[in-house]
Amino acid sequence: MLPYTPRMEYRLDKLIEQERALQFDRFDEDTAWRLGCAFVEKAQAGGLGITIDISTKDKVLFHYSCRGTNPDNDQWVLRKKNAVNRFGHSSMYLGVKLRELKMSLEQKYMVSEREFSAHGGCFPLTVRGVGIVGTVTVSGLAQEDDHGLVLEVLHAFLHEKEERA
Repeated sequence: MLPYTPRMEYRLDKLIEQERALQFDRFDEDTAWRLGCAFVEKAQAGGLGITIDISTKDKVLFHYSCRGTNPDNDQWVLRKKNAVNRFGHSSMYLGVKLRELKMSLEQKYMVSEREFSAHGGCFPLTVRGVGIVGTVTVSGLAQEDDHGLVLEVLHAFLHEKEERA
C-alpha cells in the first residue's frame, strides 16, 4: 500500500504511521545524493517548480531548485526543517496537530513563525535503530502536495532499494 494518495485525509495516526513505515536501514551522503536525484527526476518529469533539500542537523547534503522556484522556497525549506528538527515529526504532522488544538506555533510552543513552519513538505529521515538523522524537504507546491511528493518519492526509493537487495 502506498503511503500517499492525492489529497488524502491527514490524521495524526496516519502521519505517525508514515513516519514509521518510511525508514532507512542506513543513510549517508551517497544515499542523500541518490535520493536527491530521484526527487529531481520526479520534478523534471512532472514539470514541478520545487526546491528539494536533504540535510542532517549540521549540514546540507543535497539542495536543488528547479526552474520556477524563487528565494522564498529556500526560506520555506529552512523554516520547515527547523520545525522537524525541533519537534521530531513531519511538518505536516505538526500542522495537523496545531489545527486540532486550534493554536499557532507561537501560542503552543513560543517559537517564532519567522523561524519555524508547520506546513507540509518536510519529513524526518529516520534510520532504524538509530533515530532521526536528518530531513528531506520539498517546497513549491501546496503543502499537501509537498508532503505527498516527499512520501511518494521516499516510498519508491525505499522499495527500489529493497528490490535490488
